[in-house]
Amino acid sequence: MTTTSIANITVTSKANVYFDGKCVSHSYTTASGEKKSVGVVLPSTLTFGTAAAEIMECVAGSCRYRLKGSEEWKTAAAGESFHVPENSSFDIEVAEAFHYICHYA
Repeated sequence: MTTTSIANITVTSKANVYFDGKCVSHSYTTASGEKKSVGVVLPSTLTFGTAAAEIMECVAGSCRYRLKGSEEWKTAAAGESFHVPENSSFDIEVAEAFHYICHYA
């Protein structure tokens, strides 16, 4: 299932800009206090580090990703998600804009 809207949130208006603008996101907090972010990765191949465990939900577009320690590239498209362990990293390859919600676990 793809998230199409998010109700009752507080959004941080200043964008998080990474990799010279290839990834832009906004942090938000839900009514229950959960912290998440929503953003877009533009065409590129990047490596993201994680402190907390993350669930990357694909809202639109698609990507290929590879978790730290794995040789296998996997694909995520709209309505799909992938899990990244805490204190880890993942490579992401995007051919066209990849829209996502990052759920911190």
